[in-house]
Amino acid sequence: MQGMSPLRVGVIFGGRSGEHEVSLASAASVIAALERRGHAVVPIGIARDGRWVVGGDPLRALAAQARVTLPSDDATGAVKKALADRAESVDVGNASTALVRTEPAGGLPPELRAGLDVAVIMLHGPYGEDGTIQGLLELADVPYVGAGVLASAVGMDKATMKAVFQAHGLPIVDYTVVLRHEWRDHPATVTRRIKEVTGFPCFVKPSNLGSSVGISKVRKAAELPAALDEAARHDRKIVVERAVKNPREVEVSVLGNDAPEASLPGEITYDAEWYDYATKYAEGQAHITVPAPIGPRRTARVREIALAAFRAVDCAGMARVDFFLEDGRVILNEINTIPGFTATSAYARLWEATGIPYEDLVERLVALALERHRDTRPT
Repeated sequence: MQGMSPLRVGVIFGGRSGEHEVSLASAASVIAALERRGHAVVPIGIARDGRWVVGGDPLRALAAQARVTLPSDDATGAVKKALADRAESVDVGNASTALVRTEPAGGLPPELRAGLDVAVIMLHGPYGEDGTIQGLLELADVPYVGAGVLASAVGMDKATMKAVFQAHGLPIVDYTVVLRHEWRDHPATVTRRIKEVTGFPCFVKPSNLGSSVGISKVRKAAELPAALDEAARHDRKIVVERAVKNPREVEVSVLGNDAPEASLPGEITYDAEWYDYATKYAEGQAHITVPAPIGPRRTARVREIALAAFRAVDCAGMARVDFFLEDGRVILNEINTIPGFTATSAYARLWEATGIPYEDLVERLVALALERHRDTRPT
């Protein structure tokens, strides 16, 4: 595609969630792509304690703190290895990685207050993918890539997301929502409800976390208390879902604003019992086949539902929509409004197979951010 005029682009990464390291990998790839296209990149980090990290090289500074090696171009392999084996030490370079300045948590750094043409949010999970940083950028009147406040919040909260999908008549798995105080105060009632609604096996999930953090597969009633206790450590709201039988897992990438497009689907395969945190981020544990070998009818169906899910939450810019196939039936699992974004992440690989190379994809997203900013302001 034709390149756009050079812009001053802020890339925001790190954050307070458990997906901090994954965010650094996404940001490293995006920054490299933007710089290759001639844009001036302003790296803006957020430390684990919520402080803004600015000046110098915030990306490498946070990578040093997280003990993650970030190659200059694509950090995916290094980050996956670090997540898998929690390496004790890495070569973090020299003084260029120093934290030159930190702003108080919640304070707005000068880099956001002055002169950005657009921001790319590469934060995953709570305090980044959930509408909070999007609201801050709205207040600062800075255009930003991706979903707005509402879609981000709905996409992050699994309970609300499922309620919205259900209201739109989209095919989802049987589920129930348990509040932390309900489980603590009335465990017998909660257990009975779960047996009636989802049965066993089922999955127990914190409503507002990603990357399979805090999720347990419960095969029988005796395992339920430990799973609910674990989920309640992470969130006051817990989603319990029926386990899909022998599922095939399929993902579709969506790109656009008012007229979104869906990529070819990809199928995720792995040797583990289910797609848990270690399987997602340990090198070589999961594989994606693009296009997914699911036949033309189901390919059309998952693309259709992906677009419907995108519109249901009023999404914008980008999203990855995940599905289960159960005995040929398509079941919508969830929407991810800021999916992993390295050049080898599923979102980018699906668009590569559909005909949009990584650098073009990044530029398309920046253009969509500017378009949405214009369209949402008073005329």
